[in-house]
Amino acid sequence: MNDDKLDLETFLPYRLNRLADAVSRAFAQTYRDRYGLTRPEWRTLATLGQFGTVTATAIGAHSAMHKTKVSRAVAELERRMWLKRQADAGDRRVEHLTLTAAGRRAYREMVPIAKGFDAGLLQAMNLDDKSSALHIFERLEAALHIHRGSTSD
Repeated sequence: MNDDKLDLETFLPYRLNRLADAVSRAFAQTYRDRYGLTRPEWRTLATLGQFGTVTATAIGAHSAMHKTKVSRAVAELERRMWLKRQADAGDRRVEHLTLTAAGRRAYREMVPIAKGFDAGLLQAMNLDDKSSALHIFERLEAALHIHRGSTSD
């Protein structure tokens, strides 16, 4: 092996990024075709659906999105009347975001679709592979100090 060159096809960060992007694009087609949502809008909707009332900052942290993408997604979901904002009583600079009834309805419709997409991906693996893959993801997240299931609010 030539030590002065990096083989991207075997470089784990490159492979993970390429795989994550391909999966994200494939799933994006589903919510784009059905609801006309962008990736940031879907991630914002999904985060609010999972956690309830959160701030835009928490959505960005949870979904690894830049604040401008979150801001645009929030504005679009508000325009659709899928979310509402409420100013924080103690700090008027902070807004708490919550799904409206229409937003919750769209989220509930998307949950089985998302779970079906997830199950379809996992069908490509046998039971041992699934268990190993999920364990490896947990180990990599722990090594990188990625906290699962938290919005830090």
